[in-house]
Amino acid sequence: MKNVGETREAPMGTPQDDLATGEHSTRGRVARSILDHGPSTVAELADRLGLTAAAVRRHLDALVADTVVEPREQRVYGSRGRGRPAKVFALTDCGRDAFDQSYDKLAADALRWIATAAGGGEKGEAAVAAFARARIAAQIEAYRGSVEAAGPAGGARALADALSADGYAATTRAAPGGQGEQLCQHHCPVAHVAEQFPQLCEAEKEAFSQLLGTHVQRLATIANGDGVCTTFVPRTPHGAATDSEPLTERTAGRNPA
Repeated sequence: MKNVGETREAPMGTPQDDLATGEHSTRGRVARSILDHGPSTVAELADRLGLTAAAVRRHLDALVADTVVEPREQRVYGSRGRGRPAKVFALTDCGRDAFDQSYDKLAADALRWIATAAGGGEKGEAAVAAFARARIAAQIEAYRGSVEAAGPAGGARALADALSADGYAATTRAAPGGQGEQLCQHHCPVAHVAEQFPQLCEAEKEAFSQLLGTHVQRLATIANGDGVCTTFVPRTPHGAATDSEPLTERTAGRNPA
């Protein structure tokens, strides 16, 4: 009978995705056991999970490489016996965050409270929009120097680089028809909250427009179920497009995802 720890597993995505989506891979079970029981030795993990020590070490090596867990010397309280303390494996902050799903709920609850405190209805929506604009303004101000230094021709690329440094995995590509560029954000840290509060996406689009000095058009968002947040950045100066053919999804180019 083949040991469960020696079965061949399907390739994994990022460790955070694997753990957060609850896939019952053996590697995820190892990490979950450490979360539930605290820093653990190889022997303890093997005993709890019914795996061989060799199988546990293999999965721990992968988790260490992915910065999900880290090895430490076991803390000993009271008198310590002879010999080196046993090595234990503990979750890193990155690994712990993969299991923690409370941040989105906290943010959504806070925005809901803002809307209610402002009186609900249109007043509540306006209050959330004001918060969204203030939030993105503080973030985008840090990008201004590099975007302005890049000039009109390189502004979108500089913005993508700045967004990538903040975890948005942003790229640019030429838009179909040669009218401009598509700024693509392949990751959105606030996507789940933005599903409930689209003011976050709208404020971001407005901030991009102000920073780049031209109107931009949002073609797709992760919060709306698209694979990528895609923003069309025209090469024409602000307002010039309105003098000729208005921007549409056909003229701007479709979302590449």
